[in-house]
Amino acid sequence: MAKPRVAIFDFACCEGCQLQIINMEEAILDLLNVVQPVEWREAISDHSDEYDIALVEGSITRPEDEERLKDIRRRAKILVALGACATTGGVNKLKNHINSDELKRCVYGAAAAMPHLDTSPTRSLREIVKVDVEVHGCPMSTREFVNVVRCLATGTTPVTPNYPVCVECKMRETICRYEYNEVCLGIITRAGCDAPCPAGGQWCFGCRGLVDDPNVNAANDIMAKYGRTADDLRRRMELFNSTEARPCPRQ
Repeated sequence: MAKPRVAIFDFACCEGCQLQIINMEEAILDLLNVVQPVEWREAISDHSDEYDIALVEGSITRPEDEERLKDIRRRAKILVALGACATTGGVNKLKNHINSDELKRCVYGAAAAMPHLDTSPTRSLREIVKVDVEVHGCPMSTREFVNVVRCLATGTTPVTPNYPVCVECKMRETICRYEYNEVCLGIITRAGCDAPCPAGGQWCFGCRGLVDDPNVNAANDIMAKYGRTADDLRRRMELFNSTEARPCPRQ
């Protein structure tokens, strides 16, 4: 049976998730046994308009990028969103809370009016096209990425964790960051990363997005136990989940 043809594309992002793939080094060879890369700007010079699986990194911030994404979607049998920028809009979505003209003046100064700097409110891929699978995180987990690619290559459906990071902290016997008087988003953030941030002495940033049905009552209980409020959580959420934290104003 022919191996699925895979193309990797990127939009507004740091391309850190693609670097995660490159950093797999020899492990990439195992994936090449089950898929055939046909386009990947960061690693190969080949170009193809024919592919079965499109792996897409980055958020959409320009009208022309929206049209390009729609074209990728039309060509791909399966579209996978890679990383926080693609799945939630990521850090890029912070700009949605600032007037576009003011934002460009702040960043680019006298060059703000140049046409190539035109921008629009940041959107995740699923806000524009149908996304079949999401690989969450900033950067994404290579372990999860390998599992997703292998599942798609063999025609099975990847399973994305839909429980909070707190579960993984408990499995690792990591001391809760609230015990250190910190506000941690692990109680509402989707697991699957193996909770490296709390284990490494840092609160969860929420880069994997929210679980589908957060246990609000449990979250409120934790806030009350440690003398915190829902607003404390919302302020933390703005980094990677700004749309969830507050509505986007009109541009």
